[in-house]
Amino acid sequence: MGPLVSLRAREMAAVLASGAEAVVSHRSAASLWDLLPPQTNADPVDVTVLNRGTNSRPGIRRHRVRRLDGDQTSSVDGIPVTTAARTLLDLSACVGARDLEQALAQAERRQLVTTIELFNLISRHPGRPGTPALRAILQRDGPPALARSEAEERFLALIRRAKLPTPEANVLFGGHELDFLWRSEGVAVEVDGYAFHSSKRRFERDRRRDARLAALGIQVIRLTWRQIVVEPHATLVWLAQTLVRASLR
Repeated sequence: MGPLVSLRAREMAAVLASGAEAVVSHRSAASLWDLLPPQTNADPVDVTVLNRGTNSRPGIRRHRVRRLDGDQTSSVDGIPVTTAARTLLDLSACVGARDLEQALAQAERRQLVTTIELFNLISRHPGRPGTPALRAILQRDGPPALARSEAEERFLALIRRAKLPTPEANVLFGGHELDFLWRSEGVAVEVDGYAFHSSKRRFERDRRRDARLAALGIQVIRLTWRQIVVEPHATLVWLAQTLVRASLR
């Protein structure tokens, strides 16, 4: 058996190869903070260096800056890395809006950042690429949504297009994790993905779970892939009517 490669050795090697004050950043930092899925060995490691940094090397993607304030750097497992807040700022320029929202939702759920901290950072770097995308998510009504499946993604896009109130996503309530929750209305939506196959055991378990949530004042709506993709208008009408009735209780 050959020598074992330590966990996150690529990131540490990239920092060491990039000179003093280099830190892991951007997409690679998001992986270190577990804000986005891990990168593969084929992905270059993102490293931020000062302008005097060395030239690029294979497997390393360098981002040059004039300065990087000390309050924007941290460490994960001993590896120098941008803070979660600075990581989100950098990430806003290199990923799509949905990945950025997912990363922000993860950071807020794990209490790595606050909205005030992010707005302060944006005000310090108003001209950075991607800043408008991050600001738009922060200014959106409701918290950033953490959706994990394609069906959940489609449902979230659907309710946003219809301008329905934004729910909490993948949230714990009463010891149960709910796909979507309108807390003040007492309504939850559980989404069954395209590949979902029901069984008698699962059916009975879900109904027991729904009954326990009903006892806590939560009405559970279960939606299938077909209802979301093939029957979106009927689904939205049903959901909107449910939310209105619930708000009047």
